[in-house]
Amino acid sequence: MYTYCETRLRQILDLGGAQCLRGTRIGLEKESLRVESDGSIAHTPHPPALGAALTHPWITTDYSEALLEFITPPCNSPGEALAFLQDLHVFTYPRIGTEYLWATSMPCVLPGAQEIPVAHYGHSNAGRMKTVYRLGLGHRYGRLMQVIAGVHFNFSMGDCFWPIYQQALGVPGEEARRFRDRAYFGMIRNLQRLGWLIPYLFGASPAVCKSFLAGRPTTLAEFDAHTFYEPWATSLRMGDIGYQNRKEEESGIKANYDSLDAYIRGLSHAISTPSPEYARIGVEVDGEYRQLNANILQIENEYYSTVRPKPLTQGNERPTVALERRGVAYVELRSVDVNVFDPLGVNESQLRFLEALMIHALLLDSPPISDLERFAIDHNQSATAHRGRDPSLVLMRGGEQVPLRVWATEILTQMAPLCQVLDAGHGDRPYSRSLATQQARVADGALTPSARMLDLMQAQGQGFHEFARQMSLAHGAHLRAVDLAPEREAVLKAKARTALERQRALEAEDTLSFAEYLRHYFR
Repeated sequence: MYTYCETRLRQILDLGGAQCLRGTRIGLEKESLRVESDGSIAHTPHPPALGAALTHPWITTDYSEALLEFITPPCNSPGEALAFLQDLHVFTYPRIGTEYLWATSMPCVLPGAQEIPVAHYGHSNAGRMKTVYRLGLGHRYGRLMQVIAGVHFNFSMGDCFWPIYQQALGVPGEEARRFRDRAYFGMIRNLQRLGWLIPYLFGASPAVCKSFLAGRPTTLAEFDAHTFYEPWATSLRMGDIGYQNRKEEESGIKANYDSLDAYIRGLSHAISTPSPEYARIGVEVDGEYRQLNANILQIENEYYSTVRPKPLTQGNERPTVALERRGVAYVELRSVDVNVFDPLGVNESQLRFLEALMIHALLLDSPPISDLERFAIDHNQSATAHRGRDPSLVLMRGGEQVPLRVWATEILTQMAPLCQVLDAGHGDRPYSRSLATQQARVADGALTPSARMLDLMQAQGQGFHEFARQMSLAHGAHLRAVDLAPEREAVLKAKARTALERQRALEAEDTLSFAEYLRHYFR
């Protein structure tokens, strides 16, 4: 695999493609739970001063009315994306009163699943669909799982890169869109193969509040009277207690990443195939919708994956339809925990490394994933999430066992030439410096965020809730003290007003019943 990466990098550079290799586009999606001063989930509605969650492109909600989601547009650099993300945070804080944003992926002090408020998007058919979809998730998987927060890293190569890469691979006759889709799916397969590295390096959820498990049996150890943990864990969010499609083997919906066509066929089958289990929930009961349908998946986004191919949709277009029409626009990496040590939940060093890792995964050879390798991928992710810092941990690779640290060292060593190319134009060599930070974490697991978090909890005599609440308050104070440039404030106020107006217009424009709207959508 690594020989291919080195060869392809040289070929791209020989063709004068260094600048195009650096011309990537980066976007961020960061979820943050609004909480009260005691750390419990807020029950207030989405603040109107932030706009309408249905129609605002940058400030919306995820599963819960209290689960804010900040979305940046595609940016030209990690620094630009972080600056945009900071503006969204700074704009938000004065508009949530005494509430603040929870600083970790895992929630706490949950009074019970039914107390978690499902997001409301108004009375338009589009808004009702989003709410009913979330009600369905709650019925199928439980509401507790839905308020776990994360950071999504959206990535695409610039347009000028693809002709050069196609020439480097010696396939100039292939249709350009087909080549790009094929390359992106190769990247996705490799990100699954190497995906265990992300919770090891950036996992920040080694402990959870006991309230999250709501009395369910667990194999987790007890940290204190209110906290469960695992001594070597990196990201319990990505482990067995996190949100996953647990019925994959029973329902046969494991997504196929061999090609775009195979991926579309698999998801389309799941969206159109009835599930006896979900039929028992009911779709419309006593005049109220419990879910969009009783199929294996209600819609494409229900399928959980650490990495997804994403299209640019138009209007009320289904993602699989958009993928079929226009192909992959960008790749969404979903496995990054909220960084408890950073006010924004993510920092520039992380983003530099993730950018390099995405390009690295693109340049590697990427054969189809066999059933045996699929088992190994799932095993490696779970093992790293629960025991990633255990020095004795071995992972599965090519039918053999390899120590995590050995494999991680190999990957980071092979990324060094690419990072040097990406450093061009930056006097402080940010990509190589980030790589060195990750190499130090591989050499010494005590430097990882998960280890630091447990060490601080132990040293300060704090359980998960106390520690997370302390960090949340500190980050909130920091962000409230940041001044938002007047022109940015004006832009965000205008965007909020426009979003509210657009939602009202959608509600006024509806002519179909909700049932008819759904039939049109799925047709």
